[in-house]
Amino acid sequence: MISTVNLIQRYGKRVLFDKINITLDRGKRYGLIGANGAGKSTLMKILAGEIEQSDGEVQIQPGFKLGMLSQNQYAFEEFTLRDAVLYGNKKLFDAQKEKEKLYMEGDFEDDAVNNRLAELEMICADEDPTYESDVKIEKLLESLGFKASEHDELMSSITGGDKFKILLAQVLFLKPDILLLDEPTNNLDIETIGWLENELKRHEGVLLVISHDRHFINGVVTHILDLDFSDIREFTGNYDDWYIAANLVAKQAEADRGKAVKEKDELEKFIARFSANASKAKQATSRQKRLDKLDVADIKLSSRRDPSIMFRPHRDIGNEVLEIVNLAKSYDDTEVFKDISLKIEKGDKVALIGSNGIGKTTLLEILMENITQESGTYKWGQTITTSYFPQNATDVVVGDNKLYDWLQGHDPKWHIDELRKVLGRMLFSGEDQEKKVEECSGGEKHRIMLSKMMMDSANFLVLDEPNNHLDLEAIVALGEALHSYDGGVICVSHDRELIDAFANRIIKINEDGTLIDFEGDYEAYIEEYGH
Repeated sequence: MISTVNLIQRYGKRVLFDKINITLDRGKRYGLIGANGAGKSTLMKILAGEIEQSDGEVQIQPGFKLGMLSQNQYAFEEFTLRDAVLYGNKKLFDAQKEKEKLYMEGDFEDDAVNNRLAELEMICADEDPTYESDVKIEKLLESLGFKASEHDELMSSITGGDKFKILLAQVLFLKPDILLLDEPTNNLDIETIGWLENELKRHEGVLLVISHDRHFINGVVTHILDLDFSDIREFTGNYDDWYIAANLVAKQAEADRGKAVKEKDELEKFIARFSANASKAKQATSRQKRLDKLDVADIKLSSRRDPSIMFRPHRDIGNEVLEIVNLAKSYDDTEVFKDISLKIEKGDKVALIGSNGIGKTTLLEILMENITQESGTYKWGQTITTSYFPQNATDVVVGDNKLYDWLQGHDPKWHIDELRKVLGRMLFSGEDQEKKVEECSGGEKHRIMLSKMMMDSANFLVLDEPNNHLDLEAIVALGEALHSYDGGVICVSHDRELIDAFANRIIKINEDGTLIDFEGDYEAYIEEYGH
């Protein structure tokens, strides 16, 4: 349906792509992976015709519609939510709006008006044969969390995160033959991500998706496109299949290319590590069976490296950890939550979940003494030292200091050699460490913040969506680090694989402010509650 012929993209002396030749077939759902900066988003924009390639061509079969998830959240401020979604099919939008205007203002004794109305009716019938566009738009909006009473509100009245949801509804409404999605799960809560997975599995054309949500990409894609060494290599299977196969190849290379690895022991150790916790034993077994059937001959060594994340508490955690009693908070007479009571015990690794805007970040900010509660109390145990990863980490990691200087600014006693080692484990080479913090990307700033947390050596970690901006390899490494960590954890995340990797207790804040407090991992929680 869509293919590239000798596609080249250069920026100055840097060659991003070098003669890429791929064909994306109908009925296949592709996950595009690659290191940050490899050019995933650039490639998608070239396929969509949004930017011009340096050389080569993109070929799309005639008559096929292409739709790409827009990133311009503020392009439709004067549209109602309903109209912004309808705009996804611009031909239908224009015809409907012109038709409405003619019915209100047109002279029906004028043949030209009547002829034009007939033409517009034909366009509407072609684009919306069942005349159900209104119903489809309402269902999309409601599935994304917008109540019927909100559908005629202006886009300017909703938050940036909600605007992104409207852009997602817009491209889904078009039902394109070729659907291109760059990070579609941004700003979506867990339930909505699950809904989107099911929607995409029913897509009958070509799907190409970039996502750092491992659970999502595993659940949706049938093929992996690995962008590495300025080329793309296709692999049949999901991300986990590719990741295991790619790491097997790396192990084989380490064992001097042609020599076989001690397969059973090596694979069992690797799969156990990758699966991250005992609750995934069944999955690990099934993956090993799948791995036995994998053809890894075409998988080459990757240029990517996994970060080495390790949190080591400076002292053991005591029996008294955290007690919260009747905590309440409001903003401008709007109640965020009330009467939250919790006791966090030694050994607890908590995933704090709930829909967007429910108060998860507010609760963490109170616990970290950045804002004050209206009423209620909380008390940390005397042995507890905390390290915090705020939701706005990209706004916190700022300044014109070099990376190691920024870290040392938090504690002058931290030795420069240790700082350099920690940054190196987070994939900052010696040269990279000389960069100014303000020059770093969002993903780099998140890795710097994780470097700080490693240096903190705290025995309790508080994290608010740390996976944002991280690539898949870094998220896997973070999950393993939290799983191996000897201290306590409270982490807000919508990434189900990350939650599944470390959490042994799930706390959900419900819409009515009540809590679900579940002792167990995320898989068991889903079996119990289904959401």
